[in-house]
Amino acid sequence: MWGGRAEALVRLWGLWSSWVPLRRSLSCNAASQARSNFPRCWNCGGGPEGPVLGDMFFCPQCRALQPPDPTRDYYSIMDCNRSFRVDTMKLQQRYQQLQRLVHPDFFSQKSQTEKDFSEKHSTLVNDAYKTLLAPLSRGLYLLKLRGIEIPEGTDSEMDKQFLMEIMEFNEKLAEAQSEADMKEIEAIIKVKQKECTEDASQAFEQGPKQSDPQKEIR
Repeated sequence: MWGGRAEALVRLWGLWSSWVPLRRSLSCNAASQARSNFPRCWNCGGGPEGPVLGDMFFCPQCRALQPPDPTRDYYSIMDCNRSFRVDTMKLQQRYQQLQRLVHPDFFSQKSQTEKDFSEKHSTLVNDAYKTLLAPLSRGLYLLKLRGIEIPEGTDSEMDKQFLMEIMEFNEKLAEAQSEADMKEIEAIIKVKQKECTEDASQAFEQGPKQSDPQKEIR
């Protein structure tokens, strides 16, 4: 099944990423929130009439900070298409924009209610940013949104040849005698990471497909 294929690829990326940091550059486009989802303001009772402020974080009438919307997922919060491909530069810009809007430091003189909402928003934005930034956590989250849960530490079905490859890299790392040796191993692992990222992205984009997940990995 497609879920098994994507799951295997996401696991594979996670194992490769345990050795070397990856500069992640994937694609992100804005996805606007529907105005009709804006609830009545807790402070003034106002509705969504007028311009929506700060991606619906604030009441358009009294400008009071609103509670987090439980119907919004991380992709919606970070203004991204629900995809494995994410432009991490735009993601970072969005993160900085939201923190300028909802960070608790900017609500020190506000009501206790807004202070509490600010704390919740800031935590949610941090969690969303960290989750979507890394390909592994992003892939696992995307699978979760599609109804596929992967318990932690479940790599028993991983291809044996791949696991042997992992062991060989461990041995090479242990035996490396110079900086040049380390850089050579790092370059190989980065290539593997790129391949895994592209394969996982294609698996998500192609959707359901009857196939052997282990064959897809190789």
